[in-house]
Formats: sequence, structure tokens, C-alpha cells
Amino acid sequence: MSTIFQKIIDKEIPADIVYEDERALAFRDIQPQAPTHVLIIPRKPIVKVADMGKEDRELLGHLLWVAAEVARQEELEDYRLVTNNGEGAGQSVFHLHVHLLGGRELGWPPG
Repeated sequence: MSTIFQKIIDKEIPADIVYEDERALAFRDIQPQAPTHVLIIPRKPIVKVADMGKEDRELLGHLLWVAAEVARQEELEDYRLVTNNGEGAGQSVFHLHVHLLGGRELGWPPG
């Protein structure tokens, strides 16, 4: 079953893409929880962090690098990165993704 994120990767539905390379894609969340809310996803369809294989270690590092690169582009000095693992943790799209949130004070604990 194709997720909405796979459809964005395949250009079947539009997205406000802010970064793209051969391994990852970053685009603005359509329901932002902060002034800057970008989702960073791998092109490889991985459901969640717990489903990553040993061969995916470099990919996860790349996703974090992309998050930092987008934060630089957005001129964010302080920001939060969030990855939900499973429905009970708040994951609603079952394609691994990292939320980049910034542009306002972010409280702790998050929720």
C-alpha cells in the first residue's frame, strides 16, 4: 500500500519541497505545529525506525544531515527533531520521517 509520502516522492501529489536528493526528500508539513515544520523522509520505504536494518544506518545519518541543512536554509538556530515510532507514539503516516520544528519556543517535556 502506497503512503501519502510515497505519493509525494513519486510526484503523484504536490508538496512544498524544500530539499531533495537521491536518498531523501524534505517538504513543509500541511498541518504545521510550529512556524517552521518540515518533514524529512527517505526515498526508501521504511515504515518506522524499529524496522530499519543494519544496512540503513548511513541513511538515518543522512536524514539527520538533511534536517541540519534545512535548518540552515531556514535560518533556524534552535530547533527540535522528532521521530515517532508506531501508532502509540503518534506516528500517523507509516513511512519513516523526521519532523523539524522551529521558529518558536519549544517547551519540555514535549507531550
